[in-house]
Amino acid sequence: QVQLVESGGGLVQAGGSQRLSCAASGGTSSTYAMAWFRQAPGKEREFVAAIKARGGIRFYADFVKGRFTISRDNAKNTVYLQMNSLKPEDTAVYYCAATAYDTIGLLSRSRYEYWGQGTQVTVSS
Repeated sequence: QVQLVESGGGLVQAGGSQRLSCAASGGTSSTYAMAWFRQAPGKEREFVAAIKARGGIRFYADFVKGRFTISRDNAKNTVYLQMNSLKPEDTAVYYCAATAYDTIGLLSRSRYEYWGQGTQVTVSS
């Protein structure tokens, strides 16, 4: 059983940057694909970015390409989301997710077995 704990959320001005962290424990998370999703009020939870367990292969939603970067440090069992050029529409609760099935479908919520509790990111205009 993997536990995920996000941190790094908060209030930031438009155009600013923020880095989210997700610490994993309780399993061999270094072998898991990891992802970030987000959910704004009244909206569905949506895919933001994912990174495979090995090889550094990354996937991004179109709306964050060129602004956000996902990375991982397997020695620390931590995945990061560096967010630059933030916009008010990036305001949401950001969730970390993990899956042992590091194959296809990594952009889909249903792929992931483990979820963190979420961290709020608010971007002011």
